[in-house]
Amino acid sequence: MPPAGLDNLKHIVVLMMENRSFDHMLGALKAANPQIDGLNGDETNPDADGNDVPVKPLADYRDQLVHDPDHHFLGTDLQIFEGQTGDGRAANMKGFVKSYLTQTKNDINLAKEIMYYFQPEKLPVLTTLAQEFAVFNSWFSSIPGPTICNRAFAHYGTSFGQVGMSIFYIGKDIESIYSRLLDANHTAKIYYYDQKSSTMEIVNLLQHQSEVFGSFSQFISDCKLGQLPDYSFIEPCYNDHPGPGGGEILASDQHPTHDVHEGERFIGTVYNAIRNNDSLWATTALLVVYDEHGGLYDHVVPPACTPGDFTAKPTDTGTGMSFAFDRLGVRVPAILVSPYVPKGTVVSGRVFEHACIPNTVTKFFLNGDAKRTNREAQSETFLDLLSGPMRPDDDVPWFEFGG
Repeated sequence: MPPAGLDNLKHIVVLMMENRSFDHMLGALKAANPQIDGLNGDETNPDADGNDVPVKPLADYRDQLVHDPDHHFLGTDLQIFEGQTGDGRAANMKGFVKSYLTQTKNDINLAKEIMYYFQPEKLPVLTTLAQEFAVFNSWFSSIPGPTICNRAFAHYGTSFGQVGMSIFYIGKDIESIYSRLLDANHTAKIYYYDQKSSTMEIVNLLQHQSEVFGSFSQFISDCKLGQLPDYSFIEPCYNDHPGPGGGEILASDQHPTHDVHEGERFIGTVYNAIRNNDSLWATTALLVVYDEHGGLYDHVVPPACTPGDFTAKPTDTGTGMSFAFDRLGVRVPAILVSPYVPKGTVVSGRVFEHACIPNTVTKFFLNGDAKRTNREAQSETFLDLLSGPMRPDDDVPWFEFGG
């Protein structure tokens, strides 16, 4: 029999945040639940002189990481392999401090911040959702690299050989998940924040602009009316900018050094919008996930994966080696929210990445009947986690926010 929640599921919503690793955001939860593959508190990375720099629960909302940690392919490679070269190298996750030293101009005091992590009480929204619903121990970014190529995997199941931040226009050989759904008379939408903080994927998805794109205020309205599309992808605000009436709108993406607390508010707002409509809450699965680790420490070695359908050249990777998309990037936070997810679910023993998103949506709404990349077709799906009876209202959280 299918999981109980699938009988009522009508909407899948994905909220993709920015540039934070699993250990940085959720690693402290291991102390409360040993099933969560977080931090013991004794993990270290060496500095340039071989001195151990330990993890510390000192992460703060905005006043750290003032030098953007390197999260491009070459920098991430240093973080994972600690500068090893050649075919026999082995990933050890020991290059994070050395990598950040290149950004801080060898200021070791600043470089130590790359090993900081949040105490759970500083992230009440994210940690509550992780403890109340399903947290993934092994959700990795699709590429050991930056934003654009990782987000492409969430939209297409591939980055078409890209490992960097180039804006590239996609042909029609492999359709986005939005095109697949629209072609089959389903509905899909990307909700960007506003005109001054628009989607980074607009160049690649212009084919269906009027049907596919909507603002975050429209998402809130659609939730109130119970009119969400079958599939929704939500993007946070990517920059501080003036708002209506002369006020300031703060970036909510949590990219360093944007305000992590504002991102908490944004995640909670998305959750509340779904939670506060009874019919929508009973028919929606919400995935909260991050595009990539942003150069921040995580202790888990990224695993090998099904090779991609493309290969990046050595000149693209900057490492002197080609990349066959046959291993994943650094681990990121990922949480699946639904009233059908049993409380306190910890997903272990299965490897997830962003290609799982279009694969899950395609299998659920289209019965898998769409052209997919090999990488996507071989990836996991996650709707089996909607396995319990619907939890009563007094067994699921909701969030209040002050001014």
